[in-house]
Amino acid sequence: MEITNPKIDKYMNNLLENRSNIFKEIEEYAKEIGFPIIEPLVGKLLNQYAHILKAKRILELGSGFGYSALWFSEGMDETTEIICTDFKEENKQLAEKFFKRAEIYTRIDFKLGDALQILDETEGKFDIIFNDIEKEDYPEAFRNSVPKLRKGGVLITDNTLWYGKVASKNEKDHQTEGVREYNKLAFSDKRVISMIIPLRDGITISLKL
Repeated sequence: MEITNPKIDKYMNNLLENRSNIFKEIEEYAKEIGFPIIEPLVGKLLNQYAHILKAKRILELGSGFGYSALWFSEGMDETTEIICTDFKEENKQLAEKFFKRAEIYTRIDFKLGDALQILDETEGKFDIIFNDIEKEDYPEAFRNSVPKLRKGGVLITDNTLWYGKVASKNEKDHQTEGVREYNKLAFSDKRVISMIIPLRDGITISLKL
């Protein structure tokens, strides 16, 4: 199911044609190998929130080979730290190559291992936590992330409309149920104010009160 009208989606993406070539290169590479990335429109949204919040500390739960981290880094300086997480050493190595070529100024710490475990073990509060791990783990990601946000910080979660499956009663697989439960938590928890933006595959943004 298309979340947005394809013509509107194409129009909005065309507005971002002036993005750096490093983004386009990663997008093409991800397309070639069939790796799901957030794509430009969501990337621009992440970058906007980083600037709005003047974010100094960002944690990514699931970083792949660094595409979202590069968007968070765009226009930010060395006072901003981004902690990336991923299971695969090859993703870390590839991300570090992209970071070096992009000549970013933010400080990036790429940690290998389970994202939720890294979240639990990392001390201090975050301005932004970006969640893009396995969908069945989304509810746990919500429960563990909210206490780690500073007041006024945001939890941003990708794929929360999940190809439209969340709206279909016939879809009951573990991933879809995980996304549904996540959205229920995000909209019922009084510690946050949440909204789903129907962009690409759906983005839920939760503001910590």
